[in-house]
Amino acid sequence: MAYRKTPAVQARLDAQRAAVLHAATELLAERGYAACSVAAVADRAGIATGSVYRSFPSKAELVAELFRTVVGREVAAVREAAAFAGDLHAQVASVIGTFAGRALGAPRLAYALLAEPVDPEVEAERLVFRRAFRDVIAARIAEGVAAGRLPEQDPELTAALLVGGVGEALVGPLADGRAPDALVPALIAFSLRALGGASPVGTTDTTVSRRTVSRRTDSRRTDTGHTDTTLTEPTGAAS
Repeated sequence: MAYRKTPAVQARLDAQRAAVLHAATELLAERGYAACSVAAVADRAGIATGSVYRSFPSKAELVAELFRTVVGREVAAVREAAAFAGDLHAQVASVIGTFAGRALGAPRLAYALLAEPVDPEVEAERLVFRRAFRDVIAARIAEGVAAGRLPEQDPELTAALLVGGVGEALVGPLADGRAPDALVPALIAFSLRALGGASPVGTTDTTVSRRTVSRRTDSRRTDTGHTDTTLTEPTGAAS
């Protein structure tokens, strides 16, 4: 007869798995993917190395699960950024501002998610990460095309180009750990110009960018998360 875990045993295993993921996230945010050895994660979690392998057979599988956890929360934040009644351009600006602003708020973790050399299993999760952001933007572009607000185009292609361009523009500042104040507004303005079509009457790329950065600043004042679970901007970080 196969052994069945009791609820108490399963609860301990689940708690240990959560502790391992928490420790791995801290290391990823502090020192990047290369520092997330199984031994280092075990030491941070305060458990034996063998205990980590009970939850994750390899470092690659551990970090792949870590990517899924962190990215899932970031995608949710970006979706929320676009979930308001308003102009299409303001929604896209909000998505780009949230994506870039949260990344710059936790540069080491964001660099690991976007650009650091990783194992093939983790690279597969990175592609899922990019596609998820692409899909959020593509949905807004498709709505704009259908409403006649944007010229005819392939929404997925345009969105993929935006995600790729914005991501590439962030790599240098993320690696350096600092960014010029004008970076996020510039990325928003670039994205709005790339969409084609007219911004709302009386609105320019710059004013949409400023409003979006202001909204992002206001929202992070109530954000109590830390870089161990999400890409959030710490108090006093450059925008």
